[in-house]
Amino acid sequence: MRPALPSPLQAVADARFARRGVRLLLKRDDLIHPDLPGNKWRKLELNLRAAAATGPRPLLTFGGAYSNHLRATAAAGRLLGLATIGVVRGDELADRPLNPVLARCVVDGMRLHFLTRSAYRRKAEPEVREALRARFGDCYVIPEGGSNALAATGCRTLGRELRAALDPADGPHVVGVACGTGGTLAGLAAGLTDHPSIDPTSGLTVDPPINQAVGQPAQWTAEQTPEPATERANARAAGSGPRPRAIGFPVLRGDFLAAEVLALQTEAFGARVGDWELDGRFHCGGYARTTPELDTFAADFADRHGLVLDRVYVAKLLYGLTSLVETGAIAGGSTVTAVITGPAPAP
Repeated sequence: MRPALPSPLQAVADARFARRGVRLLLKRDDLIHPDLPGNKWRKLELNLRAAAATGPRPLLTFGGAYSNHLRATAAAGRLLGLATIGVVRGDELADRPLNPVLARCVVDGMRLHFLTRSAYRRKAEPEVREALRARFGDCYVIPEGGSNALAATGCRTLGRELRAALDPADGPHVVGVACGTGGTLAGLAAGLTDHPSIDPTSGLTVDPPINQAVGQPAQWTAEQTPEPATERANARAAGSGPRPRAIGFPVLRGDFLAAEVLALQTEAFGARVGDWELDGRFHCGGYARTTPELDTFAADFADRHGLVLDRVYVAKLLYGLTSLVETGAIAGGSTVTAVITGPAPAP
């Protein structure tokens, strides 16, 4: 379960960005862990610690038929020796052959339970929760997508890593991330406002204590930075220059996500934190939907840079960022960092 942190920060020479005077970086969170890549590790880590502290109870969580969160939770259960239960949206799937994602969940030991779509929409209501408790007993419940206050706190380290690594001299910084349930954006934006210091002898980024509102004991954590500790690195961590701006690109239709991100930040950190916004123009029809334009963009990006993009999240993120750069919505002289939250699915 040991993650490879911090995840690499890679410069990419892309002509569409370069001709607008914009630098493109990729934060390769897809390389954190082979079974729990990207934001899945960051969102699950503190939840798994909390679950382990409460005793040997099964993990119960929710997701759709192609949920990366379900797949990651099942893998975590296998690695930690914890039983897992996945509540899947759509009881019509129960009698069909399992798709590769759900089949992988079963191989990793997850017990699948299919709910009708109407019941799934009411999954947070006491009646549905009580029915699940009656069926499966006492479980540690992780919400859909893993997004809760603990997840937002876990994703705060993503923003802290970037704050320490990005050089204010490289112009205004814009950090983009694809959004499903909003937990990653909530933590990312909070971490981008933090001022971690760097230990000059060890080269470690020393984070301030996490917010105690999430029910975890305050503690100091240390994470290896991408470069040796220097005065310049300390200046970055201290936050000289304007704070990076975070843009979330929702992959679902609807205007609900801003309220969800605000609620997560309020629960985790006590208030809205950081400079963040949402751009809902690039969902391409909704979750797991695509368009010919998105497919063409993703194929072209793979040809240019050798990186196959997940169509559900990452392709929409980069499609949105590229559009903002080409239309001038992101100014020349900026540095844009795209958070690669997960790998493309295996064929």
